[in-house]
Amino acid sequence: MMELPIQTDLTGKVAVVTGGGGVLCSVLCKALASSGAKVAVISLHEESSRKVEEEITADGGTAKGYACSVLDKEALAACHEAILRDLGPCDLLVNGAGGNNPRGTTDKEYFEAGDLDSDLKTFFSLDNDGFEAVFNLNLVGTLMPTQEFAKDMIGREGCSIINISSMNAFTPLTKIPAYSSAKAAVSNFTQWLAVHFSHAGIRVNAIAPGFFSTRQNAALLWNEDGSPTQRTGKILAATPMDRFGKPEELIGALLFLASEEAASFITGVVLPVDGGFSAYSGV
Repeated sequence: MMELPIQTDLTGKVAVVTGGGGVLCSVLCKALASSGAKVAVISLHEESSRKVEEEITADGGTAKGYACSVLDKEALAACHEAILRDLGPCDLLVNGAGGNNPRGTTDKEYFEAGDLDSDLKTFFSLDNDGFEAVFNLNLVGTLMPTQEFAKDMIGREGCSIINISSMNAFTPLTKIPAYSSAKAAVSNFTQWLAVHFSHAGIRVNAIAPGFFSTRQNAALLWNEDGSPTQRTGKILAATPMDRFGKPEELIGALLFLASEEAASFITGVVLPVDGGFSAYSGV
């Protein structure tokens, strides 16, 4: 089993993780399984979720992979029914599905005179459908699974929801307005849910990862020859710990927030795991 930074006993709990086939959330799935949880790994593509399932079961844990879009209400309902049959009712929901899209991204950090007459993708030429797709994947893709799986938590003790926000939620990053706006909405929605479900005994918190180098952002961070891009230089210069995070460094925050013993009076927080990025003013 995975060696964990902290011990949280989740034996008998069912953890549902959306985006579970991704680089970061697959690590979270394995950590939850190593803590004793039965893990439902939800990914858009069956191959990804099954791969994580196989890795967990090979390591002695309990997991089941499911292919499902977090933006498809009927598919979510069918997936929920399958999870109830296979593993039982959801105790912990991790809303990890999300991401960016080039259609919601500008080519330059700053708009300058003459850009309108160029072939650059500027703020004014952002694709509305692309912007909406990014916003929906991150925010509505948190809303809809919560609507589905939080039903299991009503009237039961020790249940919680953990959303995945981002550094973009605190201060928007240049060039990615759709993603920044969506993650700010996820943080706000986390606080709203925490208040809304407080009388039902469901805690709702979020983790805000700093900068992690993954397949999704590789083109922004590394040149084709493997050298760091100018953006990587800026990121590391603004990160006091002077490096990217490792996926395993999200585990402590996840297990802490998931623990009823450690975090029973904690709800509505957005916890940065960012190497000091959100604390640094640049001077």
